[in-house]
Amino acid sequence: MSGRQNRPDDILCAVVNPIDVALARRSAQLPPSRADDALRELSHAANHGILWFAIAGLLASRRGPTRRAALRGVAAITLASTTANAVAKPVFPRRRPAAELIPVRRRVTRWPRSSSFPSGHAASAFAFGTAVAVESPAVGAAVLPLAAAVAYSRVHTGVHWPTDVLAGAGLGIGAGLATRRWWPVRPDEPAAARPAAALPRLPDGAGLAVLVNPSAGPDSSVSGGRIGGADLDGDPAATIRAAWPAATVHVLADGEDAGTVLRGLARRATALAVAGGDGTVAAAASVAAERDLPLTVIPAGTLNHFARDIGAGDLAGMRAAVAGGEGALVSLATVQVDGDHPRWFVNTASLGGYPDMVRIREKLEGRLGKWAAAGIALARVLRRAQPLVVELDGQRRAVWLLFVGNGSYVPKGFAPVARSRLDAGLLDVRYLRADVPLSRSRFLGSVLLGTLHRSRTYVQRDVADLEVRVHGEPVRIATDGEVGGAGRRFRFVARTGALAAYRPK
Repeated sequence: MSGRQNRPDDILCAVVNPIDVALARRSAQLPPSRADDALRELSHAANHGILWFAIAGLLASRRGPTRRAALRGVAAITLASTTANAVAKPVFPRRRPAAELIPVRRRVTRWPRSSSFPSGHAASAFAFGTAVAVESPAVGAAVLPLAAAVAYSRVHTGVHWPTDVLAGAGLGIGAGLATRRWWPVRPDEPAAARPAAALPRLPDGAGLAVLVNPSAGPDSSVSGGRIGGADLDGDPAATIRAAWPAATVHVLADGEDAGTVLRGLARRATALAVAGGDGTVAAAASVAAERDLPLTVIPAGTLNHFARDIGAGDLAGMRAAVAGGEGALVSLATVQVDGDHPRWFVNTASLGGYPDMVRIREKLEGRLGKWAAAGIALARVLRRAQPLVVELDGQRRAVWLLFVGNGSYVPKGFAPVARSRLDAGLLDVRYLRADVPLSRSRFLGSVLLGTLHRSRTYVQRDVADLEVRVHGEPVRIATDGEVGGAGRRFRFVARTGALAAYRPK
């Protein structure tokens, strides 16, 4: 038996060519129509993923799920295209269909020279469409039919066999679904929490004191920079005054401290409300918890992780919750630095390289966007950082980063996305060990393979409190994305039911 008889392309030809030839001829026998020109142009538009990158650019122009869908789609294209062109095509070389099978009016101007199997166009098309559908089913329902049309156009124009397209589509669907391993999908439902009894009912906002931080930036995760359809980039204070005409609304001016203003507002208030990002929300939550006042969160700034988890999705829902006195008791967390007054946080606190990562990210995100800037900042910090030697509840460790979450986050990998409960009274402690050989390389490898939860370099546990002592120079702490003071001794405590927050049923 000759070596040629064992070649992968011979195996493919023997198994699928009779079916392919029959299907290709049936496609070639379709009567001429305007679809011939349209499919040829569509096939050309998808060369090198140009069509999908253009759609991704349109989707990314709007904040929220569509922007996340665009980013996930581009990541899926990268994975599918690399697998199809750099792995599958060299391993399974296969001849293209004969040009004579296809009418001249359908043929593309430049005949591809690479292996026919699998179809890279089909792989990229279905990778993008599947990834978009994972993040936003409504947008995916519009994109996937276009992906199917691109895939069929490769048969219609004669540059691929039908089984090439089917294999490419399968590869693309797999790549789109695989993005969930590295980038988990955010839950649609808000986190669970124990209902709060007898919150004040304020239908017109009488007794409600609202702080609006206009510099917090447009929301990127809850409602796309909008509250109940009103554009917050315009005049958010006017929108809020229209919703609660009897409320006291204060717009934070340049140079004003949010905490100081909130403490002043709280003296004459029945309830507090805040429109801003996570840093502003954390300041309001700390004042509300200390004064035993219920809090209304209006998603109007960057990130809004707490607003998303509490279920504060739009102004109409929050108006109904405040009018009906509907809410929940949620846990907060505090950190005490060198025995000083405890500092509240609603989402996360971090030591080590994370505060430096926040600083670098803020410098770059105006030019590169948040996610690209965060990736570059993480790479720079891991490359330049010195290990932080600490004692964690008396156990000595060298770490690169230390993360403490208010509540137990999912997933348990490196990228915590959301909380299933807001009243668990737990701290989610995660750290990256520096006392393991090749710890940074092993960490990056585990991230790429999606196996970080099984890596020796990464530790995660849920606790009620945590004592951290730093050996060496004082280090800064970051809480809810804001870099704070430095110290050597940090005491973290979960405070169960510390805050009553309005939320829709």
